[in-house]
Amino acid sequence: MRSALRTHTCGALRRADVGSRVSLCGWVASRRDQGGVAFVDLRDRHGVTQVTFSGDRDASLLEKASALRPEWCVRVTGVVGPRPAGAVNATLPTGEVEVGAEALEVLSECPVPPFWPTDRTEAGLDLRLEYRFIDLRRPKMTRTLVERAQIVSTVRRHLEAQGFLEVETPLLTRSTPEGSRDFVVPSRLHPGSFYALPQSPQLFKQLLMVSGFDRYYQIARCLRDEDSRADRQPEFSQVDIEGSFLAEEDVYGLIEPLLRTLVQRYRGHDLPDPLPRMRYDEAMARFGSDKPDLRNPLELVDVSREAAALGFRVFSDAVAAGGVVNALRLPGGAALPRKDVDGWEAEAKAVGAKGLAWAKWGAEGLAGPLAKVLAGDPGRALLAAAGVREGDLVLFGAGPFALVKKVLGHLRKPCGERLGVVDRNRTAALWVTDFPLVEWNEDEKRWDACHHPFTSPREEDWAVLEQDPGAVRARAYDLVVDGYEAGGGSIRIHRPDRQQRMFSLLGMSPDDVQRRFGWFVDALRFGAPPHGGIALGVDRLVMLLLGEEAIQEVIAFPKTAQARCLLTRAPAPLDEKQLRDASIAVVAPPPKQG
Repeated sequence: MRSALRTHTCGALRRADVGSRVSLCGWVASRRDQGGVAFVDLRDRHGVTQVTFSGDRDASLLEKASALRPEWCVRVTGVVGPRPAGAVNATLPTGEVEVGAEALEVLSECPVPPFWPTDRTEAGLDLRLEYRFIDLRRPKMTRTLVERAQIVSTVRRHLEAQGFLEVETPLLTRSTPEGSRDFVVPSRLHPGSFYALPQSPQLFKQLLMVSGFDRYYQIARCLRDEDSRADRQPEFSQVDIEGSFLAEEDVYGLIEPLLRTLVQRYRGHDLPDPLPRMRYDEAMARFGSDKPDLRNPLELVDVSREAAALGFRVFSDAVAAGGVVNALRLPGGAALPRKDVDGWEAEAKAVGAKGLAWAKWGAEGLAGPLAKVLAGDPGRALLAAAGVREGDLVLFGAGPFALVKKVLGHLRKPCGERLGVVDRNRTAALWVTDFPLVEWNEDEKRWDACHHPFTSPREEDWAVLEQDPGAVRARAYDLVVDGYEAGGGSIRIHRPDRQQRMFSLLGMSPDDVQRRFGWFVDALRFGAPPHGGIALGVDRLVMLLLGEEAIQEVIAFPKTAQARCLLTRAPAPLDEKQLRDASIAVVAPPPKQG
């Protein structure tokens, strides 16, 4: 695209352009001086073009070019010529041509940057985030943001082809329970009152269904005041989708072709059609996780019955108390050094275990803390139930169901990676379905929604909603890709009487419901259609498609793990006038102990 200052980008020129007079704008990536000729690699987000400055052609221009420094922003005008045969760069799309400079304009200078914006940079993440505008000049980061934009464009085209309409929903709204803390915004015009920034557009997209906009989507910005992780940020983007008169199969049929297209394009292989489905209880039983990585073949085995007969109190007491004993078999793991097991034991303790019971079966027989316990017939029966063979290592978890699954489910990943059994040459995607509708909050002695309060139970489970809440299954579904939740959604409650029952189950009084959700429940009275949807995490999906380990690598201006922006130094205190205008008094936190 031509502009007032340039005719081409730095990635556009080809052999067909030889003889053309062009103007390029960009940043000096490098300069090489060779006996009367200077070679400058000029870079923009589209690519790199070599520019030559010849003293034979214009000595003063060569002198000016010799003063150029890396990362200066310049404009060059000249004629496109072929590179000499021995100087062709086959690794560059522009590698067959160069521009013979006739004019040079320095648009702006640049001091020595804190690191050089090349893909070989050794700068740490904090420094890269502090100078993100330099970091984004790196070719890898540039490619990542270009590919992110293309992924989002593909999503938009797919949804619009299916009749979905993009509608924007408010950013300033009322606080609603979504499972995480809200970011709140004080209202200057209404002292003492606050807006909340949306954790998702959940209620507004449901209102759009009531309004008759039967197919909605939005690339939505969402905010949650929670701890950051490698795959999570306090502000993020999601592909938010809702449709009327849909069932679960309709959602699967909408999303699977899109994911199949993206995986083929960016990962180079096909996904099964249809994607596999797995019930929540099966996922927890086999993998100890509701987002199992199926590239890892290691599975948990319930050996509670065999363990109870072993005569080992740690196991028998766990089973007698209503808990379980699970085994995680590591094929060939007997050859691993003790330090690996010690490391896994430390990880197990970090997620709540008191320790880690284990044994290995080597050429000389059983070894490890459980060797003597497993030596007799009951022990052999337990090993057989766990599928343990000579050469294997087996890890055990004993205790409450949730804790055992959490510990061994957590250990699957490092164990699989250490054994080298994780197949990174494929993408493992599946739907996890039939989640529990609610879970018991022991601290507050009440039921909490596992997904959110607007998720519908399965139709046949409405009859036992109040009598046996823990047995009720939700019409909820998660899209899991390589062990990450890439998206989640549900069929919603669309009848006001049923929504009231759900609120009541969660311990909300009629006054609570009216105060917090009266406007929403009232809207359901006005002919709400059956509806449901899903939200796909844009950042996480891009991370998975591009093979990155952290979403910070696919976001233009991310936060740190402590939710700080090192570039702008946010969050920061407000001045006294801003606080007064917002009717806010800041209370100093108590001093830290120790």
